[in-house]
Amino acid sequence: MARQRIPIGTFGDIYTAKLQSGNYRARTKFRDVDGHLRLVEASAETAKAAETKLKVKLAQRGRVSSRVGDLGPSSKFGDLVDVWLEDLDLDGELAPNTRALYERNMDKLVRPAFEGYTLREITVARVDRFLRSLAKNRSHSMAKQAKTVLSLALGLAVRYEAIERNPVAGVKRLKRSHTEARALTHAELEVVRTAAKGWRRQEGLSGPKPDGQLEAIIEVMIGSSARIGEVLALRKCDVDVTSTPATIRISGTIVSLKGKPTYRQPHPKSRASVRRLAVPSYTAEALRKRLVDVAGARPDGLIFETRNGTPLTTNNVRRRLREILKNTGLGWVTPHSFRRTVATTIERSAGADLAAKLLGHTSSDITKLHYIEKDENVSDRTAEILEELAPKET
Repeated sequence: MARQRIPIGTFGDIYTAKLQSGNYRARTKFRDVDGHLRLVEASAETAKAAETKLKVKLAQRGRVSSRVGDLGPSSKFGDLVDVWLEDLDLDGELAPNTRALYERNMDKLVRPAFEGYTLREITVARVDRFLRSLAKNRSHSMAKQAKTVLSLALGLAVRYEAIERNPVAGVKRLKRSHTEARALTHAELEVVRTAAKGWRRQEGLSGPKPDGQLEAIIEVMIGSSARIGEVLALRKCDVDVTSTPATIRISGTIVSLKGKPTYRQPHPKSRASVRRLAVPSYTAEALRKRLVDVAGARPDGLIFETRNGTPLTTNNVRRRLREILKNTGLGWVTPHSFRRTVATTIERSAGADLAAKLLGHTSSDITKLHYIEKDENVSDRTAEILEELAPKET
């Protein structure tokens, strides 16, 4: 069987043989997108079933090879997206929730805008107008996420020589209207705590009473700066309340993928996010109470969990927090607000570098820009210094 006679994405003659086990095996050679011939086989109870099974495998393999091999300037954008998604799975480098986010952003934001175009028709001008319109009519965040996945997909097209350059590289930079970070005052924190303690504890309400987990979660967020997913991922073995001060180790996060059970991912958002923190007394006390409640669980059991013993979801905690703060005037507060409050408090006393390290950031620039509330107060020393410029007595 001469190699050059088999086009890329096709196969040669199929040979079927009976095995010692009594089953039949069908085999053939398939020419992959890299030009190499590879043996493909399938087994079944009959010769016909084995051949049918082999043809199904070849059809699936052929579709992938055909899409990759045939990508060119006249290919549809949808064909590129299919290849790009397969390429993401081939690398296996993305966390499952990031992979799901990329596909969702591509399907919801980008694909509808470009599915009618071929790759050669996706110009810098078209991409630029699309992103700026998305930022204006929807949000800067959506435009930024759309830009990320569009750039990744078109970057793959460049690597496969379907287009010469990535048009996303030439678009105008998306400018974001800067919003100042807002931290809670001590009085506002007390309002949050009071609202959480009183939520659904009035007489006459039907259903089970709150189990106190939300209050403990809030105290851990206030005393650690940890993200909500990181707090919910804390295990018994991550907490040490016997030391002074007590410590917790951030080493995972909670992930909820569409159509799949919520689970604990064994690493947080980034490598810098893995950290051991000393926590204040009020956080330690909240964790002690939870440890009593989960005393019978395994060392790697979660500190916070549902009544069925499954992980709490971050969306559930956010929703519950919105509900308890509905009539407090603090409707703007989210779990991330506690993170900004911690960053601001640490920065005021010990500087932005320590705040960044506590939050698990690789640079204090991110912490300063997004997490630390601006301090409008200027040191009183300026008044003392400027006394030198007082008018002379006459």
